[in-house]
Amino acid sequence: MFSSDHVGAVFFDVDGTLVPGTSSSVFLAGFLGHRDELAKAEDAYASGDLDNRQVSELDAKGWAGVPEEQVSGWLDGLPLVSGITETVAWSWQSGLVPVLVTLAWSPVGSYLTDRFGFHAFSGPQLEATDGRFTGRVARHFDEYDKRECALTHAWELGLAPRSCAAVGDSRSDLPLFASVRLSVAFNASADARAAAAVTVDGGDLRGVLPVLSRMVTATR
Repeated sequence: MFSSDHVGAVFFDVDGTLVPGTSSSVFLAGFLGHRDELAKAEDAYASGDLDNRQVSELDAKGWAGVPEEQVSGWLDGLPLVSGITETVAWSWQSGLVPVLVTLAWSPVGSYLTDRFGFHAFSGPQLEATDGRFTGRVARHFDEYDKRECALTHAWELGLAPRSCAAVGDSRSDLPLFASVRLSVAFNASADARAAAAVTVDGGDLRGVLPVLSRMVTATR
């Protein structure tokens, strides 16, 4: 439990939000040899023609035999928006606990949490045995799990949903957008923009700070 200095939490999506123009899975699939196939599957998910389970199982097959320790080196080259370090620092300083909730694989969430200082992360998990991925999914995680994990993080922090914000860009953010006080569509799809309270566009995550600042002021 955090001190009373923490007045809320802010949940950040990864793919399309912190990772612009692509997804971490498609980026990593470039090393694994199935980038084009996965990109088409993710487009089908965005349009509603595939569900998250189908996309995850397709992607996981390409990970078979890959050493777990190899992933962090690949992720050092992951394209990211500017301003993540500063936005996370501002969140802590302003009384908002920054948390990653994402459909990106858990190695991605773990990497970004350690690199930028997020409080925690939630996401799907690849199965691994003896230090290598098996090509199977250990834990599926869809847009509703994303919402439930975010609300669980809030509860564990002693926070109500009305004290929380979510920053995201796509279909996977819609259930969470509907469950928190402030929803921010960042460089978002049309459906995310329609569902969000506020829309922000730009190449720097710090663009969301004025909106979050107003929530902090109102919460206090």
